[in-house]
Amino acid sequence: MRSHELTLGRSFGVAFDHGDDFFTELAAFCDQRQVRHAYIPSFIAGFSEVDIVGTCDKLQDPQAPVWSKVHLANVEAFGGGTLAYDEAGGKVHPHIHVSVGRKEHSAAGYTSHLLNARVQFLTEMLIIEIAQPALIRRRNANLYDVPQLHFG
Repeated sequence: MRSHELTLGRSFGVAFDHGDDFFTELAAFCDQRQVRHAYIPSFIAGFSEVDIVGTCDKLQDPQAPVWSKVHLANVEAFGGGTLAYDEAGGKVHPHIHVSVGRKEHSAAGYTSHLLNARVQFLTEMLIIEIAQPALIRRRNANLYDVPQLHFG
């Protein structure tokens, strides 16, 4: 386990608009406000389309991460995550998970890592900046090369 006391910075309420590309707008917000490290305690959203990690295929190694995606449309979502800054690449890397319900299928639910999304009607989000320490993602070569959160 890794842990570190966090010094909080600014807090933001962010409202995305109908038709927005979720990750494009999130990156623009981070760039405009100079947010590098943060957590998203929760957000609510409508998405006209969404890609999340998943598969219908048999897993060759059930312990390994799944890298493929499932495409869904017309969903309501609830999610949260973290934002870590990549100094070398000069951009924020979001790690966001969502639970989504397909509206036209009795709100049948899916939960996974969010890959892509287009806003339908609205997305309302809280972003809490972390002033210290820096949040960093390092790939763990001993664990399927999964990027893991580290502090400072």
